[in-house]
Amino acid sequence: MQRNREVIVIGGGLTGLTCAWQLKKNGHDVEILERDNRIGGLMQTVEADGFIMEQGPSTGTVKYPEVAELFDDLRGHCETEEAAEASKCRLIWKGSRFHALPAGPLSALTTPLFTMSDKLRILFEPFRKRGSNPNETIGELAERRLGKSFVDYAVDPFLSGVYAGDPYRLPTRLALPKLYQLEQRYGSFIRGSLALARKPKTDRERRATKAVFSVKGGFGQLIEALGTCIGTERITLGCHNIRVEPMAGKWKVSWGTNEIIANHVVTTCPAYALPSLLSFLPDKQLKTLSNLYYAPVVEIAVGLRDTGGVQWNAFGGLIPSLEHKDLLGILMPSACFTGRAPQGGSLFACFLGGVRHPEIIQKTDEELTEIANKALHDMLKFPKGKQADLIRIFRHPHAIPQYMENTDDRLTAIDTVQAQYPTLHIAGNIKDGIGMGDRIKQAVDVANAICQK
Repeated sequence: MQRNREVIVIGGGLTGLTCAWQLKKNGHDVEILERDNRIGGLMQTVEADGFIMEQGPSTGTVKYPEVAELFDDLRGHCETEEAAEASKCRLIWKGSRFHALPAGPLSALTTPLFTMSDKLRILFEPFRKRGSNPNETIGELAERRLGKSFVDYAVDPFLSGVYAGDPYRLPTRLALPKLYQLEQRYGSFIRGSLALARKPKTDRERRATKAVFSVKGGFGQLIEALGTCIGTERITLGCHNIRVEPMAGKWKVSWGTNEIIANHVVTTCPAYALPSLLSFLPDKQLKTLSNLYYAPVVEIAVGLRDTGGVQWNAFGGLIPSLEHKDLLGILMPSACFTGRAPQGGSLFACFLGGVRHPEIIQKTDEELTEIANKALHDMLKFPKGKQADLIRIFRHPHAIPQYMENTDDRLTAIDTVQAQYPTLHIAGNIKDGIGMGDRIKQAVDVANAICQK
């Protein structure tokens, strides 16, 4: 069966849904094709026994105005919830317990996380020479400017929490471009941060509050709201083996016995899906487009109906790699957002795996459950006899893309393909960042580019 659409968006995750909504809002004829039998990608919410758990991202940050504007559009369909005051407390494991990251000058001086020499070294950070290696890794840059203990007990766990990655394998320019630009433009993290804080902002720019947020009822409500606003008639599920081919200035998009002729195609699928999707491109180009490694991650939701008086009021705790623990970190959703656990209970989310321990995804449910219960006792200090009332295990073999040095080749290949085929738009987490805000902004930018053509 053949039909026509103005724009086809391939992939019904956050990027694809946001792009399709932006296009529909501006009067374009758009349809989403999704391989799975549900939309949302990794962004799924599970409710069980009074607990609300996220399979994918647990929080977002209002880092761009586009994030606030999207929720303006969806008002009445879903409601954001800013994280509670407890979220400002971030914990780092050292030795035998969690310690709070410094939140001011006094705690910065007294924290056991960093060496005294590195604490003093911070005072001279504005006077250090600007780096000249464009491929300097985050670990190398932080060690040069801040000191090794800051890498070990701040940067390393932060990268584990964001990328599930290794700070000495991720070039700053590619993985944390804003941090890289602070040094390149201002010569210093501190001077750059102060300069940006003083820079005048428009009313729209001030909407990027950097606030940490979720959605009441979980991010599944956001996905449902986007699906409702786009319309079920514009979302086709179960589309296996999709192929895209150029055809007389347009695009033929086919799967099974279905065929759509479109003016524009937007791909938002993972890099490893592009070779089969865009098989009309040369093999060498496809190999470069798909040269992205995704770190595997296991998430274990751990629910307690009665904490017995043990309270954790923090965003979560991260575990540095040199501490040699099974976990990358433990988030504390019920301390940050309402309704995530029954009254008097708590919900935790344990994360394992990443680039250093990809083998963990092969562990059995029994092994992972044992790890989670052990963390309750050894790390969260619940009594030895305490067991989780609820365990849910979510395995993500291709969870978080790693923007390593080969990213330059991939970005060049994307630009080359899009220059040759201006109505083909290659988007998704293969470029432009991995956070929710990054996904939303990219989606809006792609939709606006189509609107202008």
